[in-house]
Amino acid sequence: MGSCFSRPPRDPGQPLVATGGPATANGHPINAGHRMLAQMSLYKDDSFHRKISAHANGNTLYHVSSPHLPHGHGTMGSNTSRGGQPHQIKVIALYPYESRVDGDISFAKDDVMLLLDEGNADWWYVKHPKNGTGFAPRNFIARTDSVETQEWYAGHIARSMAEKLVCAPHLPRGTFLVRRRDQDNEYALTINDTMDNHRRGPAVKHYKIKPFDDGCGYYITTKQVFPTVQDLVSFYTESSAGLCCKLTYPAPRIAPQRTDLSSDTRTNWEIPRSEVRRLEKLGNGNFGEVYFGRWRDIVDVAIKTLKPGTMSKEAFLREAQIMKQCNHPKLVKLYAVCTREEPLYIVTEFMRNGSLVEYLKKPDQNISQNALIDISAQIAFGMMYLEGLKLVHRDLAARNILVGEIISGVPDVKIADFGLARTLMEENIYEAATGAKFPIKWTAIESAIYGNFTTKSDVWSYGILLYEIFTRSAPYPGMSNKQVIEEVERGYRMPRAPEIDEPVYAQMLKCWDVNPEARPTFEYLHHFFDDYFVAAQPSYVPSSVDEPSSFGAYRR
Repeated sequence: MGSCFSRPPRDPGQPLVATGGPATANGHPINAGHRMLAQMSLYKDDSFHRKISAHANGNTLYHVSSPHLPHGHGTMGSNTSRGGQPHQIKVIALYPYESRVDGDISFAKDDVMLLLDEGNADWWYVKHPKNGTGFAPRNFIARTDSVETQEWYAGHIARSMAEKLVCAPHLPRGTFLVRRRDQDNEYALTINDTMDNHRRGPAVKHYKIKPFDDGCGYYITTKQVFPTVQDLVSFYTESSAGLCCKLTYPAPRIAPQRTDLSSDTRTNWEIPRSEVRRLEKLGNGNFGEVYFGRWRDIVDVAIKTLKPGTMSKEAFLREAQIMKQCNHPKLVKLYAVCTREEPLYIVTEFMRNGSLVEYLKKPDQNISQNALIDISAQIAFGMMYLEGLKLVHRDLAARNILVGEIISGVPDVKIADFGLARTLMEENIYEAATGAKFPIKWTAIESAIYGNFTTKSDVWSYGILLYEIFTRSAPYPGMSNKQVIEEVERGYRMPRAPEIDEPVYAQMLKCWDVNPEARPTFEYLHHFFDDYFVAAQPSYVPSSVDEPSSFGAYRR
């Protein structure tokens, strides 16, 4: 489970090819309604910019030729050449990687290697020209003919994250990236359009990059169709051609999170206790103590100890199996466990800024309203993933949200302690064990009274979490647990605090609907907060040279 979205689109670095009909010598399909009116000649003068010359005839659609197109449009990843001989597929390192166990391979950024086996979704088997053969983490490398190799390609990230990346401090106007959208084969171009003398904060523009209907290219405006996304980007680095400005600088990439400690721990994740070293106690969690430490003195990790008697080893391993299989950028990643002796260890990725509840309380934290909205969207994104897997968290609260890096003033947050999530039965209900304890003030009314937990009870808890985020304080101030249950059962809901905007509070009330089925989904909540600042206006900008379209306009 490498992603919430299971079917990746066709690589936009490869041309779309229409089936049937004649083609040019370069493999371009010729459509009766479209003529090749212009030829673009591109030459590379550095790693990023390309010189472009083009001639168009009025408003008529034109296509462009591309240096990225292989003769005959050979299929990417094919293992045979035109002559029937084995075709060697090459990959390039996007980031450096240091081998941690026998079987992995070390490489530097931009090293080119041969791809020997891509059967594993997370680890590809490669041959390095100097270091021999071994496994490389999939998210550190890419095929040389893939759009992933482009410095400006950000993959499938949210609009809010794209805005943070292009508007990082000291980046010039025209800083940009291309990201994949949810729709198959659709992409978005995100541009920093902030003027030097701006007074209203950063301005960001988004443009849809869509595949052409007849399958012969990509476009922002239908007057200019390009065989690949690379060609489209190259063109707009030389001319704004109706965009807000020329593309000037690719937004810096964020190094990917490792999916495992090594290729070996992907399946063998019971590790010797001697391989992890506890260096600093960070605090006490719900089920034991939490430490900062290192695995093999190389990788920073968090080590959670489980209090003896909390659950049996067998039950713990069942829950850990669920955690290990969950792979999402908004969930804290489980790396390994140590269960051969007590206390049991849970080894996870390390989040350097601790829990969200403590982060929000720091007196020196000047967190903007925009950042709080962004945090809310990130959490809903992670919960949307668990919702899709029919997993319940059961303890969603600010204390179980961890804070990592700060990106453009916005904390990168992830959901932790979802190991108590249980795969729901066919009726989608998990009944708490007799005598089980749960945090009353965060617990849905049906869960507190009857002990029934569903994804909809997590939605209730999310509404309480929103109160924590925007007020930076604990819910139900001045009320005991007993009072909370009694009053909520009578219909009481926390009133809107001055720090909470009306639209946010309206969503909180929806989360606290007495009817679980009337509560929103996490998918809805994610889109609400991710689109919060564009909810009242369309999100994407049409190119000004195009005819009127349904793209809409967006300026922030």
